[in-house]
Amino acid sequence: MHKHFTKEDVIRYAKEEDVRYLRLQFTDLMGVIKNVEVPVSQLPKALDNKIMFDGSSIEGFVRIEESDMYLYPDLSTWLIFPWHGSEGKVARLICDIYMPDGTPFDGDPRGILRRNLAHMEHLGFSAMNVGPEPEFFLFKLDGDGNPTTEVNDQGGYFDLAPVDLGENCRREIVLVLESMGFEIEASHHEVAPGQHEIDFKYTDALSAADSIMTFKLVVKTIARQFGLHATFMPKPLYGQNGSGMHCHQSLFRGGENAFYDEKADSGLSQVARHYLAGILAHARAFTAITNPIINSYKRLVPGYEAPCYIAWSGKNRSPLVRIPASRGLGTRLEIRSPDPSTNPYLAIAAMLRAGLDGIERKLSLSPPVNRNIYVMNEIERVRAGIHSLPASLREALDDLAGDEVIRAALGEHAYTHFYEAKMIEWDMFRTAVHPWEREQYLSLY
Repeated sequence: MHKHFTKEDVIRYAKEEDVRYLRLQFTDLMGVIKNVEVPVSQLPKALDNKIMFDGSSIEGFVRIEESDMYLYPDLSTWLIFPWHGSEGKVARLICDIYMPDGTPFDGDPRGILRRNLAHMEHLGFSAMNVGPEPEFFLFKLDGDGNPTTEVNDQGGYFDLAPVDLGENCRREIVLVLESMGFEIEASHHEVAPGQHEIDFKYTDALSAADSIMTFKLVVKTIARQFGLHATFMPKPLYGQNGSGMHCHQSLFRGGENAFYDEKADSGLSQVARHYLAGILAHARAFTAITNPIINSYKRLVPGYEAPCYIAWSGKNRSPLVRIPASRGLGTRLEIRSPDPSTNPYLAIAAMLRAGLDGIERKLSLSPPVNRNIYVMNEIERVRAGIHSLPASLREALDDLAGDEVIRAALGEHAYTHFYEAKMIEWDMFRTAVHPWEREQYLSLY
């Protein structure tokens, strides 16, 4: 999706399109988009990497005493938003974050993904391609404009209007994304009422992560115009399917898909098998990154199509990794555990590093599990060597803490800040008294 623009191009486009404001975007450690907004008169300064911000104000970045940071815009991410503010057109550039001494900031999620991609290139691969499938819910707003958990439809999987009032909103989202240069492969109603999925065409890892962040912004903005609230919370409704963000991935060498080998029995190359073995070996540890909030673990339970067991298959959909049928350039692995609350830069970096570790150590791949794991009992699962994903954020954090490879993928700065912030989140959850407890125990005891 990335295009090659020069500074002169950007200044010319801004003038031709009468852009009034520029948003310099980046992502904090928790995956939240941050903006530094400047008037278009500041564009030349921005393009010279001279715009500063206070890093100590951003979750998981730095302490007060080392707070000055610089935004280095990636010109290939230049984009004019298709909606206008009252003050006129707004454009954005996604930025990398640098220290005052001109070195990249260790804790910048986009920089962390870049570092892992450099590691991949060092191993002889030219690109990691990622095709994300983010799901979300559309809920009604109440009279005060606050989100409710009331859905505005009773549509089911692939249902069409008139049942699905969200259809119009989703259609508008797709039109807006396409006008911004997205290639949308599919858009449909998901299993749960109010749930939608939009899949976009695979692209290189960095563009894919940028696209996910842009996608979330567009979905929320357009939903609001329809009087709806879009949420990427993984499991907003008890007893309904949660929202996932399956990640299709493959490694390329030049124009060749390194995961494809026409001579291999399944069409999967030795590289793909090692990569997959690495994913399975580090799955428990990267879960803290791909499923980073308390609520994520309400989705990873049996019975709702989300994976909870560490296994792979070319046939059924219950395991963690599915191998879609397509071969040749389309040979890929589909990792089904990530959810859309994840920070996409960190999630892609962690999965990539897990797979690369499998390649570097030539890990051997366990056999596929082609029966439905949900109907196996625990003894059968143990016999088949099938382990579970972590059952809680706390369990996932313990696994992350014990995995040198995934910690190295994040780097010490991001790992420490992420771990500390998430342990605080876990503690707040653990000590809170939940409505369920009061319902169960207040009158009984």
